[in-house]
Amino acid sequence: MGNSALIVIDMINTYDHPDAELLVPSVRAALPHLTRLIERARSEGTPVIYVNDNFGEWRSHHGEIIKTTLAGKNAELVAPVLPDDDSLFVVKARHSIFYETPLSYLLSQLSVNHVVLCGQVTEQCVLYSALDAHIRRLRVTVPEDAVAHIHWDLAKAALRMMERNMGASIRNVGTVAF
Repeated sequence: MGNSALIVIDMINTYDHPDAELLVPSVRAALPHLTRLIERARSEGTPVIYVNDNFGEWRSHHGEIIKTTLAGKNAELVAPVLPDDDSLFVVKARHSIFYETPLSYLLSQLSVNHVVLCGQVTEQCVLYSALDAHIRRLRVTVPEDAVAHIHWDLAKAALRMMERNMGASIRNVGTVAF
């Protein structure tokens, strides 16, 4: 089957952006599933890689990004999914986790050929990342209960596109295999 990695997309978030009010309820719903998935990956020895926006702060590093989000008004959405000491962290600037980041190289160093994508936003960063993973010939799994959306209808369409056009396995957290 090969090696898997769990990729946690943009969960270290200040929720201080125009769509936050639409996103937060979906994050709250996905959070228990995300937490369970991260805990299971860690317990099974699957690499957990956080790929997170830098919010345009080009001098920041992951510690500063975490500190900023924990000081924000929605810190309770960040605290349960914080990276641990074994987690890896990649900073991104655009929607795809691969766009001009070292993630492809990191995955090759870990001999990963299967990525499990969770986090936010289903119809944006998760969708574009799934496409880029597919182009790189990685197997893709998306647990639909561990991704958050801004627009439910677009998220549903995005999940369908990932499954149909990219061969992604759309599952729930309880049936994800690493």
